[in-house]
Amino acid sequence: MPILRIKDIRAMSSEKREEKIAELRTELARLKTMVKAGGSIDNPSRIRELRKTIARILTIETEERQAKEKKR
Repeated sequence: MPILRIKDIRAMSSEKREEKIAELRTELARLKTMVKAGGSIDNPSRIRELRKTIARILTIETEERQAKEKKR
């Protein structure tokens, strides 16, 4: 799965972002479990990549929520 770019995340609807976060968190949990169980994963940098992508999505969600509240 490729990294999501900021413009791609902004183009998503809020519901789509929530689905993506759930999907990414599931994958992150799976990878962390594999590492803790003593197994090796194909791409160790994928964990860091997933964490950063989740943070990007959450940041954009927060920005949009604050912008909506500010308009009121």
